[in-house]
Amino acid sequence: MTVVRPDRRNAPADEEPVLEVHGLHMRYGDKEVLRGVDFSVRRGEVVALLGPNGAGKSTTVEILEGFRGRSAGEVRVLGTDPARGDERWRSRLGIVLQSWRDHGKWRVRELLTHFAAFYAPYSTPGHPRPRDVGELLATVGLTDQADQRIASLSGGQRRRLDIALGVVGRPELLFLDEPTTGFDPEARHEFHALVRALADERCTVLLTTHDLREAEKLADRVLILIGGRVIAEGTVDELARRTGAEAEVTWTGGGERRSRRTADPTAFVQRLFAEDGADVHDLRIRRVGLEEVYLAMVRDAEAGRVEEASRRLAEVAR
Repeated sequence: MTVVRPDRRNAPADEEPVLEVHGLHMRYGDKEVLRGVDFSVRRGEVVALLGPNGAGKSTTVEILEGFRGRSAGEVRVLGTDPARGDERWRSRLGIVLQSWRDHGKWRVRELLTHFAAFYAPYSTPGHPRPRDVGELLATVGLTDQADQRIASLSGGQRRRLDIALGVVGRPELLFLDEPTTGFDPEARHEFHALVRALADERCTVLLTTHDLREAEKLADRVLILIGGRVIAEGTVDELARRTGAEAEVTWTGGGERRSRRTADPTAFVQRLFAEDGADVHDLRIRRVGLEEVYLAMVRDAEAGRVEEASRRLAEVAR
């Protein structure tokens, strides 16, 4: 699957990254969960942080959000160490947790209005806050449920409310943890459109998900965290090239269905048409997707080859 999206990776040279992580370590007793995590995220990027259970994703995100301390390393979020972030700094963040079930007696519009009021003191001429509650309800598809008690919402409706609460303050940085759990296809499509709209407004999004198709569709860049380290980062195409994955080109020629795997499908197709263009029909190119790249890296990790995979990818990247 090829996903076409604006390239938001080329930030101005003098613009400070929204997220900067260097040498991040986290230890619980004698168990080291994070073992030197390094990455940065530019303004307006949508970045997916992926990894198997126990890889350290939740710990990393909680440190970035300021909810958890760290054992060692340097972290800056919106120019501030999260361990020292104040209320004004927190007002610039949006957080959508994987699940929570508080405020069941509140009504939907009532709770959104209540949360929105917290952001009003931090509004500036260049960054009006909060979002209009009525417009936000329409955006997340909860207009008809605006006066219902939260406890009466379905799982998918409650998840839409979680998203609304995360973006009501018009955050500069949005953390999304498994955001579309319980969504039907229509709601998922609408949510993806919302994330793209936020990115177009230069809101930075850090997404954690086990839905690799969603990550491939939304993310400008992918970080793969295995064994407490980021062993690979880049676009899906970049990661596929680094792992030596090949695209599959299929076509009909001479009345037969033909197939060829190649690391450079563009060059191969050009040669194919130059040599036999009049007889080439029903041409298709299937590029390696995120799921195949990710699973190959997880298999390396399970085989104890994390260090080898990390070194090999770093060498190719250079």
